[in-house]
Amino acid sequence: MQFLYKPLHYFQKRGYHVCQRIADRIGIRAKVVRTSFMYLTFATLGFGFALYLFLAFWIRIKDIIYTKRSSVFDL
Repeated sequence: MQFLYKPLHYFQKRGYHVCQRIADRIGIRAKVVRTSFMYLTFATLGFGFALYLFLAFWIRIKDIIYTKRSSVFDL
């Protein structure tokens, strides 16, 4: 059973961060966002998963570009 829980834990730790950040931005629970992504994926035959991957990529790029610097000399 360990071989099933290890990948599941990896994806939960890294994958659900996208849903959590979207939920924090909107002001709703992350469970609602995750459920809506699942329904969207099943209803549109994969479009929800593609949208999820796009948002994960976009959030990662935004975090890299908009890092807070404490002073001008941190460049």
